[in-house]
Amino acid sequence: MSTTPPRYAYLGPVGTFTEQALRSLPGTDEAELRPCATVTVALDEVREGEADFAVVPIENSVEGSVPVTLDELATGHPLMITREITVPVAFSLLVRPGTTTEAVKRVGTHPHAAAQTREWIARNLPGAEVVHASSTAAAAAALAGSGEVAWDAAVSAPLAAEHYGLDVLASGIGDNAEAVTRFVLVTRPGPPPPPTGRDKTSLVAFMREDHPGALLEILEQLTTRGVNMTRIESRPTGHALGDYCFSIDAEGHVADRRVGEALMGLHRICADVRFLGSYERHDGKAPSIRPGTSDEEFAAAHEWLAALRRGTP
Repeated sequence: MSTTPPRYAYLGPVGTFTEQALRSLPGTDEAELRPCATVTVALDEVREGEADFAVVPIENSVEGSVPVTLDELATGHPLMITREITVPVAFSLLVRPGTTTEAVKRVGTHPHAAAQTREWIARNLPGAEVVHASSTAAAAAALAGSGEVAWDAAVSAPLAAEHYGLDVLASGIGDNAEAVTRFVLVTRPGPPPPPTGRDKTSLVAFMREDHPGALLEILEQLTTRGVNMTRIESRPTGHALGDYCFSIDAEGHVADRRVGEALMGLHRICADVRFLGSYERHDGKAPSIRPGTSDEEFAAAHEWLAALRRGTP
């Protein structure tokens, strides 16, 4: 009996780093891959049932977080992150067959890629003008097309050369050899993957009102329970000036007592808390559990309180 292959939406076009991240997932060889023009479209395909999963970029080690992904996950019909993937950012300079370095006067690429290859282009293509495109793959696709194009070369992912039949004039041209981009696998809400002991939890906390110490109150719910944050960023909600929410990544799984109690604390003091998922960290790093914050110690404290309430301390 045949089964329908899973459908993956991703930030396209074909040949992006997002596609590279998607293809690193097990079981995607037979899957239906659906390139989308924007992060919003990719996530909406999941919300509307047109795709089972979406892979979108969320953070770059050089350029920081991807605001549109943070905002889309914070609003609209809820979605859940079930996995994170990291991809080394290794750019290539792609040209039409037969193009020489001397012929490259204009280079097309995405603004983030332009920022991460600025020094290399200045050294190796002095005087070349950089033109911004909607994505690195879009720059490669335009270069490979039959019509007029505004650039002679494209800075793109190596995967794009194969897709679009372009030559690689230079590879590994990024200014930072350690640069990586983090992607997330998103699906409709459901039970999170089981805890592994090497997990991360993502959430969005909405302030009840703007007042002195509002952020501190949010942080205290995590720190007093020994939950370490790996990322926190404020994002405007779009409702009014000064109305912000906080996008947070923290160590641990929602099944962990310390994380669960921190979420309950946030639920008490915030206007809303959107749980975005608990999933295994890409680096497999286990958190350091502070004394007094292990599951066993939380359970013992609950039992102690229950005994007091029963009158049997």
